[in-house]
Amino acid sequence: MSKQRINELTKLLQDYNYQYYVMDNSVVSDFEFDSLLKELQELEEKHPEFASALSPTKRVGGDVTKKFEQVVHKYPMLSLSNSYSKEDIIDFETRIKKLTNDEIEYVCELKYDGVAIGIQYINGEFHQAVTRGDGSKGENVSTNVKTIKSIPLKLRGDFPGDFEIRGEIFFPLKNFEKLNKLRAANDEPLYANPRNTASGTLKSLDSSIAAERGLDCFLYGIYGENIEINNHFDLVNKAEEWGFKVPRVETNYIRKTSTIEGILEFIDFWDVERKKLPFEIDGVVIKVNHYDNQNRLGFTAKSPRWAIAYKFKAERVSTILEKVTYQVGRTGAITPVANLIPVQLGGTTVKRASLHNADIIEKLDIREGDTVFVEKGGEIIPKIISVDLTKRPIDLQLFEYISHCPDCNSQLERQEGEANHYCPNDTGCAVQITGRIQHFISRKAMNIDGLGTETIEVLFEQGLIKNAADLYELTFDQLIPIERMAEKSVNNMLAGIESSKHIPFEKVLFALGIRFVGDTVAKKLARHFGTIDNIIQASFETLIEVDEIGDRIAQSLIDYFAKPENLEIVNRLKEKGLQFELAHNEDATEKLKGFVFVVSGVFDKFSRDELKKSIEDNGGKVSSSISSKTDYLVAGDKMGPAKLKKAEKLEVKIIDENKYLQLID
Repeated sequence: MSKQRINELTKLLQDYNYQYYVMDNSVVSDFEFDSLLKELQELEEKHPEFASALSPTKRVGGDVTKKFEQVVHKYPMLSLSNSYSKEDIIDFETRIKKLTNDEIEYVCELKYDGVAIGIQYINGEFHQAVTRGDGSKGENVSTNVKTIKSIPLKLRGDFPGDFEIRGEIFFPLKNFEKLNKLRAANDEPLYANPRNTASGTLKSLDSSIAAERGLDCFLYGIYGENIEINNHFDLVNKAEEWGFKVPRVETNYIRKTSTIEGILEFIDFWDVERKKLPFEIDGVVIKVNHYDNQNRLGFTAKSPRWAIAYKFKAERVSTILEKVTYQVGRTGAITPVANLIPVQLGGTTVKRASLHNADIIEKLDIREGDTVFVEKGGEIIPKIISVDLTKRPIDLQLFEYISHCPDCNSQLERQEGEANHYCPNDTGCAVQITGRIQHFISRKAMNIDGLGTETIEVLFEQGLIKNAADLYELTFDQLIPIERMAEKSVNNMLAGIESSKHIPFEKVLFALGIRFVGDTVAKKLARHFGTIDNIIQASFETLIEVDEIGDRIAQSLIDYFAKPENLEIVNRLKEKGLQFELAHNEDATEKLKGFVFVVSGVFDKFSRDELKKSIEDNGGKVSSSISSKTDYLVAGDKMGPAKLKKAEKLEVKIIDENKYLQLID
């Protein structure tokens, strides 16, 4: 019965995913989908032997990869030759006609500004996803690509037995802006553009990061044996029937034409309309449609002769820099901001642009009153490219970076190797204090209902709070006299504060706002040390032994807990009942106590993180590397040969996941 229900739910959720992410058709409510997904997760936890490696539950990520396997492309992933002029496109079309002496059909497509990917499917199931790399070989980023919900894990219809489909993974603008807002709230540097961030996300060692960020993908190039359709346009449409998200004629993301006029019309249309797209494009691609013509035209050493890319010019405007102001982050970091005479750029009104730090200002030789060039080509955040020196007034003064905090007037500091200046007055600088409390209550931290950033500022101005611990001492009588604080809102706020005492340890650790300790790092620290006391007492050497905890994070933790005022806040939060240790797992056992495990490879019944958690829940210890102290190597598919060789040399017991399940049964 359990196996049958798991299979039913798996197929049903795969169909819902296809309808929503590929066909843009919502057939069930989010609540219903989440309820079914939760049911499937619970069944798979109880019966891991029936769980599919391609289950919809794997979309959440969680596997951690130490490094990516290099894969040789069966079909080289060549780049296209680029053009920036319509004359080049006309020459391309004329050259194609001369070389073929035929009436040629062309396919025009958008040139997505993302990361090229090739995904292999065998017998209708996702096999592996490989980046372009150097064209002849790339990196296997399958664990991250599997988290992209528009990419099917199982196909439908009359698909080929073994083929590769290629396309572009990109960061939707809405999701990218959401990520940057979150980073700004956490006083972290903002990402410059969606393309580079998508690339970095695919290279992330923790697939849960890719799952969180909401990447998307269009697929459109099919390679394989015994594919009967003889042209690109029809094969793209056929791929949609197999379950892929492809560019559609209805949206004008793809067009077939036999004339140069049709090509140029497509270019002109998207040069204007691209500003309305929910993702970045940087041009248009023109391809010869029929494969027999493509084969006759062939390739140069670097690119196909049957395709060309027309790249749009980066959008750039000039305006006047009126004034440089400064923002103070919750960690004291100072960010200079250029305040501009408003100007239209990329479909939006630009009034401000980040100047990043003093070095950037000095390099550009920017002065207040300068005419500056602002660009948004491939960038979400407008940036100043250069100064128009021909328009610089003779009397403009050299720019001087501030020496004192604009909020509290403390002398700024700049540590060796740091790009930013910092205000050291973390206990007296109002912007830093309110920024830390605002971070504490934020959604990914304590997620306190009834509290917002403006309310925090009001409470601080009223003298009711000076740090996060003060929130837990607020009373109804203190809050009700405050302007616009009605009885219902006060009760909601107090209920939200009380409810936050049940937020798990890793989120509380993140909420403290320790520099460089983001939510992912907080999870790793919480799982490794178990309690806040263990983290406080940990030495630098002990901290850097934790997976992905480097020198900078370790030193930041030591510096944070070395301050008595921070320890006082932690102790007060403890007294108020916040969670400062990992919750007890009722299913935990000590069956594996005293045994050290190393986990390597890809598994059918577990993700790698699930397997590690299972080991720890049963009292075992998970190590990242094999040594003489290792008792078991749990080996999955595609495990590195070096690790296997070392295990054999040290006579470590090598087991698969089925043998592991027998150990804990």
